[in-house]
Amino acid sequence: MSPADIAAVTPQKIAYIMAETGETVTYSELESAANQGAQLLRSLGLQRGDHIAILLENHPRFFQICWAAQRAGIYYTAISWRLQQQEVEYIVNNCEARVFITSIERKEVVQPLLDKMTCVEKNYMLDGVVDGFESWEDALARMPSTEITDQSEGAPMLYSSGTTGYPKGVKRPLPEQDYGVEVDVNLLRTLYGANDDSIYLSPAPLYHAAPLAFTMGCLRSGTTVVVMAHFEAEFALECIENYRITHSQWVPTMFVRMLKLPEEVRLKYDVSSLRCAIHAAAPCPIPIKEKMIDWWGEVIYEYYAGTEGNGFVQLNSQEWLAHKGSVGKPLTCEIHICDDHGVEVPAGESGAIYMSGGGTFEYYKDDDKTADSRHAQGWSTLGDVGYLDDDGYLYLTDRKHFMIISGGVNIYPQEAENVLINHDKVMDVAVFGVPNADFGEEVKGVVQLADPSLASPVLEIELLDYCREYLSHIKCPRTIDFRDELPRHPTGKLYKRLLKDEYWAKAGV
Repeated sequence: MSPADIAAVTPQKIAYIMAETGETVTYSELESAANQGAQLLRSLGLQRGDHIAILLENHPRFFQICWAAQRAGIYYTAISWRLQQQEVEYIVNNCEARVFITSIERKEVVQPLLDKMTCVEKNYMLDGVVDGFESWEDALARMPSTEITDQSEGAPMLYSSGTTGYPKGVKRPLPEQDYGVEVDVNLLRTLYGANDDSIYLSPAPLYHAAPLAFTMGCLRSGTTVVVMAHFEAEFALECIENYRITHSQWVPTMFVRMLKLPEEVRLKYDVSSLRCAIHAAAPCPIPIKEKMIDWWGEVIYEYYAGTEGNGFVQLNSQEWLAHKGSVGKPLTCEIHICDDHGVEVPAGESGAIYMSGGGTFEYYKDDDKTADSRHAQGWSTLGDVGYLDDDGYLYLTDRKHFMIISGGVNIYPQEAENVLINHDKVMDVAVFGVPNADFGEEVKGVVQLADPSLASPVLEIELLDYCREYLSHIKCPRTIDFRDELPRHPTGKLYKRLLKDEYWAKAGV
């Protein structure tokens, strides 16, 4: 299916709603604008397999551009609008985008890049223009709204969040099916029970792999999407109540923000319409998930996967309650846990997580990184460490590159983060290694408080003692610093590298 099929039968059905403004776009309107976009791309000479780049906030025209590329057999690279000039320049040039589309809100970042985006042939801007950009709206208006004659399925080509250096472009082969033929299994329907009457809430940035995949899947199959411009805890609950949301997707930091609302605020909203609340992107501390299930009921689903599309691991609330801390069992792949020599280890023993049978990918124009992601058997990894239990359920230990080695002992900072986030005064936390002359590294904590005015040496001691109640002292921070805000991406990923680099630079290392 595609939006064309839905528009043909129910043209006035709402495809998506912008939550903050209430702006609605019907399937007929989406289909017309996507056709015009595809016609424009063809008029510029773009053919199947070419690339475009999109730098947009959660904009009302975002989906229309994606569907234009999707039906024209084109790779579309959605870029985080939070990135700085150098990062945007790298991605646009690396993906070899022939067309670059942005908005007037991004002008401060994009204007200085005009002469640096060497492959771009046309620059477009929405909501107004600055020198060097043409109006996307005006260009679209000159195009017919009929289908191009050579439709074929395109695909996103997204980049990793860049927590360890320049991001990696994840390229997967373009689908060979005709446009409109289901490319992948529609998980929202087959696994999570969505139907034509479902309403899906997307509180996350659309440029990220999971929100983009799920929302495009919704629009392909006729599920209405409600898009939040950005996440705000109470407004998300308001949206659930007002739009009678049935399906949604979250990251654990969003759960934390909602749970830390005053109880009288949190509980005044009706969330009984929820049938499925999916979370992923980062590990969820056990007490946080327990509280969410107590609050929303057994509608919480979790999965583990990556932009690479090399496997999908998942479980529902009932399974999680029987295997607390697990991210699930493999659905589309086989899991292999290997030691540093690539040898598979028994159940219960931690090692690098590899997947087989779940799909192929390459890191675009980076053979070394592609090779680094492969096992000698051809299996692939996302760089995470974990273990399987006796029932075949997967548990994540941490990202391999976040591991701290202190006095020869391997320490995974996620354990301390999962403890500290449950303290009632803590809003966010990062734990990482800093230099230590005797042990090589020691454990450092940086905390964002719910009330920054409470920061003090006394509270630092309170938090250290709290952590030591639950974990071995060697796994706990030796010291804690306080920050007004941590560099966390809206997708839930923490830019821990930025903090770690800062502390190592101060130490002269």
